[in-house]
Amino acid sequence: MSRFFLSVTLFLAASLLADEAALKATRPEVRIGYMVGDSARYLRSYPGALNSLLEHVSKETNINISTSPVELSSFADERMAECPFIYANFAERAKWVFTDEEKHALKTYLENGGFLYIDAGIIAAFLREHPEYGQHHSYAEWDASPELKEAFADLFPGRNFTPLKRSDPLFHAFYEGLPDTSLLPDSVREYTIREKWPDGTYSAVALRIKGRIAVLCTPIVAMGWGRNSLGQWQTTIRFRVLESTQGLDELLKTAAYGGVRFEVVREDNDKDIIYCQEAATPAWANEPGNKWRVFRYYGSREISDFAHVFYTRLGTNILVHALTQ
Repeated sequence: MSRFFLSVTLFLAASLLADEAALKATRPEVRIGYMVGDSARYLRSYPGALNSLLEHVSKETNINISTSPVELSSFADERMAECPFIYANFAERAKWVFTDEEKHALKTYLENGGFLYIDAGIIAAFLREHPEYGQHHSYAEWDASPELKEAFADLFPGRNFTPLKRSDPLFHAFYEGLPDTSLLPDSVREYTIREKWPDGTYSAVALRIKGRIAVLCTPIVAMGWGRNSLGQWQTTIRFRVLESTQGLDELLKTAAYGGVRFEVVREDNDKDIIYCQEAATPAWANEPGNKWRVFRYYGSREISDFAHVFYTRLGTNILVHALTQ
């Protein structure tokens, strides 16, 4: 390409970007709420994570979104009306019991089209007696935490949280599928593609109003959003996978275990039986067809970086879906 045509191409690209930015600036600014209550900033689970996500959404999408969330003091905060999307971390609210004022305000907010995303608000049935382990399992049959189910049953009698299917439009609202899996080590690649996060999906339950998602709950996602002032990821994330080897089926059939044993209903309605050690730490699984596999953890920079990109894409899909559904 000649210098002339290269210059013209760069000029046109710059003009298109400028036009796009100008058009974006004409759209109303979207403010995102962050339900912090009275929790001090240093006590928050992942301080700055939501800001990082909003900066990513502002940069990558055409949404004119503020990168500074509105910090809400309660579910009766009048500023909720300014925010079509509210983020809350389940662990940052001591008790999920709504006051009468909060009940009225939150019910009105959700019925009028508001969206509440409760991060870390989901737990597996077998962990009811071990909530401290609840955010460390990505394979179990999930349900909204009992406190949330009770609180929202009072607001919307007869409505229940139901699991999101992998085909749900939320998982394709902006990004399609997984990040580039060629960057993953061989040890975790196939498991990630086929079982851990197939097609970029994730465990989630939703409470719907008039057919749309009004309240969404997932295992913790914000741990994958935060960047520091240098643009580096703030946390290190490891992968847990299930794997097998020759002779393992016969060995595990008679192996002793010191924790709980529980059944997990899969999306295809078949069952896995999970065996635990040390209270609720999964050790191995007996799967349909009498197949046995052990849980193993892998960690590396490539794995952690991939997880951060995945969680950021997932957060973006949740936010875009909420604003466009």
